[in-house]
This record gives sequence, structure tokens and C-alpha cells, in this order.
Amino acid sequence: MNGPISPDLRLSELLSVTGIALNLKGTVRDEILRELVHHIPEIAGRPEAQLALLQLLKEREQLHSTGIGDGIALPHARNALGDVLQRPIIVFGRHAQGIAYGSIDGNPVRLFFLMAAVNLTQHLHLLARLSRVLRDKTLRQALLTADQPEQVLQLIREAEARL
Repeated sequence: MNGPISPDLRLSELLSVTGIALNLKGTVRDEILRELVHHIPEIAGRPEAQLALLQLLKEREQLHSTGIGDGIALPHARNALGDVLQRPIIVFGRHAQGIAYGSIDGNPVRLFFLMAAVNLTQHLHLLARLSRVLRDKTLRQALLTADQPEQVLQLIREAEARL
């Protein structure tokens, strides 16, 4: 799947149960990014790939925070690990209290969606689709209280069906 993402490809298909972390522990941005990177099944056990992605994410955050407001951040790096990933991935993480993240609204971030795409077309498609889905306040509230990773997947599936 190195070409463009099919318009009918779902975010819920790019997210896996193992790629969902409901209890992030970090207290600063870099700790959260590290936790999220360690939840990517495709690079588990590959410390060099994890470090490379972590560095790309940190560089992106230095340009401008990926905190988009409403307690959400979309950490991402363009063309991240194109030689490692066969398809785009999304990792979801939640922090109970929220952390300062430099969001555009200045509020702490509790919901994190880390994205890694194989190419720019996929990257832009994922950003747009996630942004549309996350406009749904009901979804954002439900993600804050989901008890199980499977519930997160179901919530995202249902939100996408409403698009």
C-alpha cells in the first residue's frame, strides 16, 4: 500500500488494539512521544526505527506544535519510515490528566493520535480524515472514557460511518 490511500480506507483499519495506550504516564511531550512510538507494532523490537521516528517527531514538534486544540494532538512526521512501513499507521494514546503541549488553544492535551505514513499523499489524507472525525465532540468525550482498546476502535468506526 505504498500508493495513495483509497478514499474508503478507514482510520479504524490503520489502528490496532496493540496500538492503543489508554494510560500514558509521561509528564512532558517527549516522554509521551516515546510511549506512543513504543506502541507501534510494526517497529516493535526495532530500536533503530523507533529512535529514527522519535527524532522525526521531535523535529516536527520544534517547527510547530501538533496540538490542534480541544485536548487533542496529532504528532506526525511526513514520509516517516517509508523504508520500514508497508502501510500507514495510527497509534492512539490517552493521558488521564493531560499535559502541556503547546496547543493552539493553550489547553492540556489528553488525546494523542500519532500518525506515520509512507508518502506525502497518504500523510495529507490521514491528517484531513482525522481532523474531520475529531470535530465530533461526542467522539472526543467518549474517547476520554473508553475502558478498552476495542471500545476505542468501535468509537472511531462509528464516527467514520457518520462522515
